[in-house]
Formats: sequence, C-alpha cells, structure tokens
Amino acid sequence: MEKILERLKNPLYAGLAGFIIGLIVGLPILGWLIWPVQWTDAAPQHLRSDLQVDYLRMVIDSYSRNGDEGLVQKRWQELGVAAKPALEALSANPGTIESNEIEKLALLVQAPVPAIKPVSKPQTQDQKGKGDEPKQEENKPEAQTETTLLPGTVAEAPQKTSDSKSSLTLLLGIMCVLTLAVGALLVFLLLRRKKAASETEEEEGFDEAAEGYTGTEMEYVQEGTTGAGTGINKKRLSADSEEPPVVQFMTTYMLGDDLYDDSFSIDAPTGEFLGECGVGISETIGVGDPKKVTAFEVWLFDKNDIQTVTKVLMSNHAFNDPNIRQRLLAKGEPQLVEPGKRILLETASLQMEARIVDASYGGGAMPTNSYFDRLTLELAVWPKS
Repeated sequence: MEKILERLKNPLYAGLAGFIIGLIVGLPILGWLIWPVQWTDAAPQHLRSDLQVDYLRMVIDSYSRNGDEGLVQKRWQELGVAAKPALEALSANPGTIESNEIEKLALLVQAPVPAIKPVSKPQTQDQKGKGDEPKQEENKPEAQTETTLLPGTVAEAPQKTSDSKSSLTLLLGIMCVLTLAVGALLVFLLLRRKKAASETEEEEGFDEAAEGYTGTEMEYVQEGTTGAGTGINKKRLSADSEEPPVVQFMTTYMLGDDLYDDSFSIDAPTGEFLGECGVGISETIGVGDPKKVTAFEVWLFDKNDIQTVTKVLMSNHAFNDPNIRQRLLAKGEPQLVEPGKRILLETASLQMEARIVDASYGGGAMPTNSYFDRLTLELAVWPKS
C-alpha cells in the first residue's frame, strides 16, 4: 500500500489512476447499472427486420379500411432506409396479403414494384371452370414493374436523417479528441513546470551548500545528468566512500511553504528504477498561518525492500520535549537538527546519507528554537555492494 501511495505522488501516475477510476465509475457503474439508457418512442426503422415486415402488413390492412393515402406515406417514411428491404421481404412472403394490395402500396409510395411470389391457394370447383381468368390478373403488373422512385419525393427524407446523425457522430468524435488533446497538454505543462522548478531549486541549493563543504570532502563537476535525467550535475565524494553516489539531490524548506513535500526518483545510470527518497513536514507547533514546522520526515524507499525507512529531524525544542518526542517516535528514529550533521538511512539494497547543510529557527512568541525558518538538506544515495 505504501508503494502505491508513493507512486501517486507523481502527477502522471495520479492522472492515469484518476482516468481509469473515472472510466470504471462512469461507464459500467453509472452508465450500465445505475442510470442505463432507456429507449422510448423508437421509430419503426429501429425494429427487427421481421417486425418491419409485419408493420408493412398492418399499413396495408389499415389502408384497405380507411383509404387514407397521406397516412400510408407518413408510415412509409417512418421506416426510413429499411422501407425498401421490408417491402421486398413482404413480396417474397406476403402471407395473407393479396399481391394486388402490395402493388398498390408500391405505386402509392412510388417505390419499384418488386417481384411478387405467387401464393398458391386451393381452387374451388367454381374457380376451376373459369379457365383464363388468372392469366388476366398476371398481365396487369407488366406496365407497372418499371416504375422507379422519382427524384424529389418524400422517400428521400430518411437519407437526410442519416446525414444528420453522421454529422452529430463526427462532431462528438472531434470534441472527444480535442478534450484528450487539451488534457494531455495540461499534464505535459504541469510536469515540465515541476521539473524546471525542481532543477532551479537544486542549483540554488548547491551554490549555497558549496560554502559549507569542509576539507574532508572533495567536489567535482560532471557534464550531463545522472540516472534517468533526475540527478544533479554536481557530485560529491565523501571521505567515507571512494565511489560517487548514484544520485544526489538538494532540497530546501522555507517558512511559509505549508505544502512542502519533496520526493525524488532514484534511478541507476542504466535507467533502471531503484527506489525513491524525499523530505516532508512531520509535525507543526502553535496555530495560525504560516504553519510553524517543528519536525521533518526524511525517508528512503527501496523497490527491493518491503518497508520505507524513515527518520524524524526535530528542532531543539521538539527533541527535548518528552511528549513531542514520544509522539513522533512512532514515525521514525528522532534526530536533532544540527548544521553539518549526517544522518544515514539503509534499506536492503540502498544507502542514503542526509546531510544538514543549513538550518535556522524562527523567532516571535513561540518557545526558543521551536520551529524552523529555513532548512536545507543534501540527499546522496549509493547502492549497496
């Protein structure tokens, strides 16, 4: 769980997590379970094909009773682009509908008269003696079979409906693409701004820390950055170690930075992720703004370890106050802040040295040396051999 929380401090991971959670809540839960789409007043063109054929049968039956041609054309239009296929299917399987009634419907709506499948019916004794009467019926549709849909007729309305739906779909697609593009741009600008601010602060911290180096340390400058682009150009060789740290960071707190919480990624020179480290506010004292910080947490996370190692950097007042010290003991080993002091944190495969470069206390009505006005730390990380 701690690893997940540490990852979510990265704006990129937090944005991806928010997008995935929003997608899960919005689509399956809200869209399908809680508020599913409910269709009402659907047009006949949305029916199944067999039901559209039944619909045409009912249109023909209604027309045979009331003879309202305008109502027939209105109902024909409601079938949209499915009208012609439904008429052809009805002609292939007329059922109880007479062929001449299907022809009347086709002529009325100015649709091509389809080839009608003859319906075989048992002949009565009277019909058998009439000879050529059925042949005369078969000759009637010949002059009508070449009837075509005239331009400008009402049958063109479904095409306009289809065009409007296509335009709406295209518009929605463009809006979705623009929304994603704007979101991606905002994430990029946020990450770039945070990176630039971090680099500026680290460079200023190194310039100030250079004055505090003693004769037991050696310093050199290396071109480029260390790790996967998150390291610092300046590296220090400690008297206790002959090899330079894999990464090195400088972080500074100043009174008024109530949201102070710096974290850094630890990457090998090959780009491999090793872990993370950082510093944040642990305890404040008094009331009012700005917050008066009396203790900080410095922590080290190792991807090969099951827990995060934490130590608490306390002001002189907090370190000597039994109540505060006992309360913060649960967060990590207490350490008194003293300029130049080195604090070691170790995990399964990493070793970090937190050096207190500079520290100053605030004044006022609060107890003496109870809260920090400024604190600068140098974090250097080595892999364990």
